[in-house]
Amino acid sequence: MKARIVEHLGQSAIILPALVREGLAANDRAKLRMAALQAAVQHAHNPASAPADLSAECRAAGVDALSTQSLVGDARTSADGTVVVPGLAELTSALEGDIRAMIRAVEANDASASKIAADRLAAIKKQFPVSNEIEVGQVAKMIAVPSGDADSLHRLIMDLHKTLNRLAASCAEEVVAGAHAHSLGPDDRPLVEAFMHGVDSTRALKFDHPGLDTTATRSGPRLIIQNDIGVTDAHVLVISIENLVVTVTYTDVLRARAEFFRGLFDQFPVHWSGLDRKSAKALGDLGDFFLVTGRYEAETVAQHVAFLEAVGAMIVFLIDWNKARKSLRSLVANSDAVRVLDWAARHRVGHRAFLELGGCDLVGTAVRHARPVRIGFGEQLGAVLGRQPAVDFLKTVLRTCTDALLHGTSVRLVRDAIEVELIRHLQRTDDALLSIVIRQAGLAQQTAALIARHLADRQLGRANSSATLVARAKSIEEKADRIAIEARSAVTRLGGSTTIGQLVTAAEQAIDELEQAAFIASLMPREVASRALVPLADLCATAIACAETAASGLDAATVVSEGRRLDTEDAFACTTRLIDLEHAADVAERAITALVFRSDFDWKSALSVLELGRALERATDQMAAIGHLLHTHVMADLSA
Repeated sequence: MKARIVEHLGQSAIILPALVREGLAANDRAKLRMAALQAAVQHAHNPASAPADLSAECRAAGVDALSTQSLVGDARTSADGTVVVPGLAELTSALEGDIRAMIRAVEANDASASKIAADRLAAIKKQFPVSNEIEVGQVAKMIAVPSGDADSLHRLIMDLHKTLNRLAASCAEEVVAGAHAHSLGPDDRPLVEAFMHGVDSTRALKFDHPGLDTTATRSGPRLIIQNDIGVTDAHVLVISIENLVVTVTYTDVLRARAEFFRGLFDQFPVHWSGLDRKSAKALGDLGDFFLVTGRYEAETVAQHVAFLEAVGAMIVFLIDWNKARKSLRSLVANSDAVRVLDWAARHRVGHRAFLELGGCDLVGTAVRHARPVRIGFGEQLGAVLGRQPAVDFLKTVLRTCTDALLHGTSVRLVRDAIEVELIRHLQRTDDALLSIVIRQAGLAQQTAALIARHLADRQLGRANSSATLVARAKSIEEKADRIAIEARSAVTRLGGSTTIGQLVTAAEQAIDELEQAAFIASLMPREVASRALVPLADLCATAIACAETAASGLDAATVVSEGRRLDTEDAFACTTRLIDLEHAADVAERAITALVFRSDFDWKSALSVLELGRALERATDQMAAIGHLLHTHVMADLSA
C-alpha cells in the first residue's frame, strides 16, 4: 500500500530499486518458464528419455520445482503431432505476469518505453496457446531470437532485461568495488568485493571492448550478482548466493561457449545442470539457446570466496569468444582452436588482444613474409607444423599480442616477433625431418660395416657366409626404403624444405649402392689375392667414415637454428670432411682399377674387384652429395 501511494504521488523513483529488483527476479522466472516449455517439448518427442531436471534452476529463480517437473514430465505428443503440456495455460499466464512485472519496473522510469513494450506484448500474446496444446513451430517462435526486425517473446524479454540492467545501474544506492549495488546486507559487501576482485584481475584483457558491468542486490535470503558480460544478446550471467551455496546461472546462444565456460571450473566440485543442444532439437534452429546452471556448495568461507573470485575472473574470456574461435579455426582444427582458448583463459592471456591486432590476418601476414612457399594459401598450420606445434605456436601468438597491448609495444614489433616464432617452428619441423636422414646414415654405416667385416674374414681366412651378408644387406636396404617413403610423405605433409627431400634421396641412393656392393662381395671368388682385398677394405673403411661423418653433420645441423655457433662450425666441418673422404675414395678406386689391369687376375676375380670398388666409390659420391646439401641447408638456416 505504501508503494502504491508513493507511486500515485508521482515519486516512483523512490521505489524504483525495489521495482527493478522485482523486474530482474521476474526475468529469471520468465527464462526458467521458457526453458521448462522447451524441455517439455523435447520430452514429448523423446518420452523414453528422462525429462530434464530443472530443480536447480527453479530454486535459483524462486519457482516451485515440483509443479515445473510435473509439467515437463507429463508432456506428450498427440495424434496430429501437436504437443500436449498439462499446465501449459497456467505457465503462459505466469509468463505473461513476469513480463508485465518487468514492464511495470520500466514504467516507473520511462512511461513511453513501457508503452512500447506493452504494445509489443499485446502483439506477441496472440502467439500464446489458449489451451494445453501447442505446435512445435509455435514454441520455436515464442522463444527464438529472430534476425532482423522480427519480434518474439524472447527478444522482448531480453530488451526489457537490458533496460532493467541500465535502471539498476542508474538507481544504485552505492558502488561496491565497482559494482552497482543496493539493498545489501552487512555480510554482502565482502562477497561482492570477492567477485569484483576476480573481475578486476582480468578486466584489462578486454581492452576497449564494452562489458563486465556488474550489479548486486539483496533479494530476500539471497544475494544476487549479475554481470552483463559483453553486448551479445541472450548472454547473461547471474549468481545467486545463499549462505555458502553459490548458484551460477549462465545463458548463451552457443552450446560450445557454454561448455567452454563450464569447463573452466573443473578445479571446483560444481554440479552442473541445464539444457544441451539435444533438448532444443525438436524446436529446430530457431529454438536453440542454452541455460546452464552450476551449484557449488563451499565447505569454508575461504572456498566460498575463492569460487566467487574464479567466476569473476573468467567472464572476460567469454567476450568475443566465438569470434576468436572462428579466427583460430582458419589456422587449426576446431578442437585445437578451443584448446588454445582454454589455455589462454587458464593462463590469464586471453584472446581479445589477438583479435585487436588482426586475428588470423596477423598470422597470415607472418606466413607471407616468413615462408610463403612452405605454407600455401588457405592451408592450415597444423598440416605444415604438425598439430601440437601449431597449437604451441598459436599460444605464443596470443601471449605475444596480449603482452604487446598491455605494455604498449608497437604493432610492427609484434608482427616481427610472430614471424620469428613461425620461422623457429618451421625450422623445428625441418630439424625433426633431419633426424630421419640421420637414421638413414646409420643404416648406410651398418651396411658398409657388414662388407668390411666380410672382407676382413676373407683376409684372415675365417669362414663366413655370403648368403648371410646378402640377406642382412637386403634387409637393411628394405628398411631404408620404408624410411625414405615415410620421410618423403612427412616432407610433403609437414611442408619440409626441398633440400630435406634431396637429402633423403641421396641417403637412399647411398644405401642402394652399398647393398649392391654387398651383393658383389658375396660373389667374389675365393681365389682373389689378398693384395686386392687390402685396398678394398680401405675403401670400405672410407665409406664407413663417410656415413659416420654425414650422421655427425646432420646431428649438428638440427640445432643450428638455435644459434649455437659450435654446432654450426661442426656442421660445416663435416661437409668439408665428406668432400675430402669422397676424393680419397676416388683415389682408392682408381688405385684398385690400376692394380687389376697390372695384375694377372682371372676374369672373375678382376671383374668382382672392379665392380666392388666402383659400387663403394659410388656410395661415397652420394654421401658427398649429402655434404653439399647439408651446407645448403645450414646456410639457409643461418640466413633465416
